[in-house]
Amino acid sequence: MSQPEEILRIAARGDGVTASGRHVTGTAPGDLVASDGAITRGPHYATPPCRHFSTCGGCELQHLDASAFAQFVADRVGNAAVANALDPATIAPPTISPTHSRRRASMRAINGGGRPLIGFTQSGTHKIVDLAECYVLDPRLFALIAPLQKYLARLQGRYSIDIELTLADQGVDLGLKGFMPEGLEQTEDLLDFCRDQGLARLTLDHGYGAEGFWEPEPVTVTLGGVPVGFPSGAFLQPTVWGEGTLVEAASGWLNGCTNVADLFAGLGTFALPLAAMAKVLAAEADRAAILALRSAASAARLPLETAHRDLFRNPLRADELAAFDGIVLDPPRAGARTQVEQIAKSGVPRVVYISCNPSSWSKDCVMLKEAGYELAELRPVGQFLWSTHVELASLFIKR
Repeated sequence: MSQPEEILRIAARGDGVTASGRHVTGTAPGDLVASDGAITRGPHYATPPCRHFSTCGGCELQHLDASAFAQFVADRVGNAAVANALDPATIAPPTISPTHSRRRASMRAINGGGRPLIGFTQSGTHKIVDLAECYVLDPRLFALIAPLQKYLARLQGRYSIDIELTLADQGVDLGLKGFMPEGLEQTEDLLDFCRDQGLARLTLDHGYGAEGFWEPEPVTVTLGGVPVGFPSGAFLQPTVWGEGTLVEAASGWLNGCTNVADLFAGLGTFALPLAAMAKVLAAEADRAAILALRSAASAARLPLETAHRDLFRNPLRADELAAFDGIVLDPPRAGARTQVEQIAKSGVPRVVYISCNPSSWSKDCVMLKEAGYELAELRPVGQFLWSTHVELASLFIKR
């Protein structure tokens, strides 16, 4: 009988990997795997705290202890850099979100066997895991599930409703897609639900875009100490902790810059804090987001200019960027190849690239390296606790 193989690392999709390249689901570094698949647990296996683990698709890595999960986050980022010969001068220790810190989430509600089920999708299927507990959601979001189930239990017929939950300054912002109340009684019941739960806002989308149903006062999120109007469905960093970690990195690295461009600026996660120390141009394609940022910056009298601009189709050109001494960009998962090409040609002294996809980030940043930029520092960020989804902050300096 062959000797058991040791799990040496965790692959990008969460499987444990042995020296021979064998992938084994649900294992941790240090576990031993026999030829028949039997597993002897090692020192880095942790008993998953949540009863839904292994069925719920919200978490893939609850079976890793804290050090093993941190190592996974560090490896995902570090390996992406090494694979493209980016050679960071400094790699910071990974930082990880705490439990019960997620302030936004997407779920689904279905009428399952006569009663509503609300939760995340089961891994690899379209089935819904009926959440009885959750160790990643902010308790204020999780507390809404049971009352929402009670309301939906009064509905007749089958349904499948997409649910968006976001924690705003005024409380929970709830969006329901695929549902509209029918008749006066359902409408009044839904108004009572909003009032009883103290919702900040409820929007309903029946296929034609989100429509406001309940909003006692304008909903805002505070970014850099500035309240910003929050358009329904707008992007927001998933945890306050993660936002603070990324903003601290960008602000520290760009300290001393006097003219900064924030590209893919969104609502101003980076632009607003940076505007406290420099003149900022914020560029963003989402019209509702950039208008909200413009209004907030004007009210706060910050030196912040906004540009409604699709940076994929119409990137800021090298000659436009040459006026800045610092750039921060935080593009979608696909990266920002066209925009980075222009940044590489611009010669801007400092470039801070925030990314939620180490693979697209590393491919983009090869262009910066070839243009004479050095990767001065790389910070792995595990904003999504127990998830294979990893983020990073990086600083490039023109040499």
